[in-house]
Amino acid sequence: MENDATSVSSEGEGYRKIIAAAEKLFADHGFDAVSMHAIATDAGISKANIYHYFPNKDALYLAVLQSAAASLRALLQAAVDKSGTASEALHHFAVNHLQHLLARPRLVRLFLREMLEKGEPRARDLADAGLADLFASLVQILQLGQERGELRKDFDPALVATMLLGANVIFFQSRELLRQYPTVTFVDRPEEYDRAMVEMLLRGIRNRSEP
Repeated sequence: MENDATSVSSEGEGYRKIIAAAEKLFADHGFDAVSMHAIATDAGISKANIYHYFPNKDALYLAVLQSAAASLRALLQAAVDKSGTASEALHHFAVNHLQHLLARPRLVRLFLREMLEKGEPRARDLADAGLADLFASLVQILQLGQERGELRKDFDPALVATMLLGANVIFFQSRELLRQYPTVTFVDRPEEYDRAMVEMLLRGIRNRSEP
C-alpha cells in the first residue's frame, strides 16, 4: 500500500510540473512554437511521461486552460461564500480577479494572443475549458441580486459581467501606458481601481432603496 501511495504522489507532482512548464512555454512562445520535447525538458521529465497524461499537445494545452479556469472559478466561489449581497460578491471577485491577472501575466498574454491569432477555434477551447462556466456563474450572481431586489431588473446581467471582466483586462493590458499619464493616480493601486470601477457599475444598477 505504501508503494501505491508513493506512486500516486509522484504522479501528481509530475502532472503539476508538466502543467507549469507548458503554461510558461506556451505563454512565452505561443502554442505552435512549443514542442512536447521542450516541455519535457523544462519540466525535468521524459517526453514519455508527458504522453502518460496527455495523448497530444492539444490535450495538454486544454489542460493548461482548464487549470487556469479552475483557479478563476475558485476566486468567484470564494467571493460568493464570503459575501452576503451581490454587491459585496462583485467587489470581492473583481479585486481578486485583477490580482490573479497581474500575478499570472504570462498566462493572460497567452490567452489574448491565442484569441487574436486563432479566433473562433481557440475561443471555443477557452469556453470549453471552463471560462464559459465562470462567466455564467458571474451572471447568476447578478441575476440573484435582481431577484432579491438588491439590483435593478432593467439591465442585462451578461452585459455587466462583460464590462467588469473587460475593465480588468484593459487595466492589465494598459497598465504601463496608463503609468505615463499624469492624471492617472491608481495605476499602482489596482485594488482601489477595482473598487471604484465596481462602485460605478453599481451606481447604475443598484436600486435607489439600497444603501
